[in-house]
Amino acid sequence: MFTSSDPKEAIIKVTDFGLARFIDAETLATTACGTPGYVAPEVLMQKPYDAACDFWSLGVVLFILLSGMPPFYHEDNFELFEKIKKCDYSFKASVWKGVSNEAKDLISKLLTLEPAERLKGEAVMKHPWISGGYKLAETSQVNVLE
Repeated sequence: MFTSSDPKEAIIKVTDFGLARFIDAETLATTACGTPGYVAPEVLMQKPYDAACDFWSLGVVLFILLSGMPPFYHEDNFELFEKIKKCDYSFKASVWKGVSNEAKDLISKLLTLEPAERLKGEAVMKHPWISGGYKLAETSQVNVLE
């Protein structure tokens, strides 16, 4: 989704309003919903959840954007959900060696099993990888598409 029809001003926003609804800050949702690979563990465990599950999904999106692969994968949904509920993922060296430690740190703080410990809102915006207070990963090779 674009925020403007002017290409110079437009910001791209990733969204899926399929099951969206407005809730106030004190309300916890309880409906089991979401795209299998992106859904937070608390949703799978049928616990009440809040916006923290959206930050889990942000961690999944960042993982995919930076590695080209999902953090949790299995062809069988039951097995996939077990991996998610255990927070069973890793940064494989071959795929992640050119990615900064700050980027991996942000993903790790988003893909945190306990929702109360997961980074949210302002904390995400202040993270060094987002705010610009990071160092580029040292790499001897740059991949360029020809």
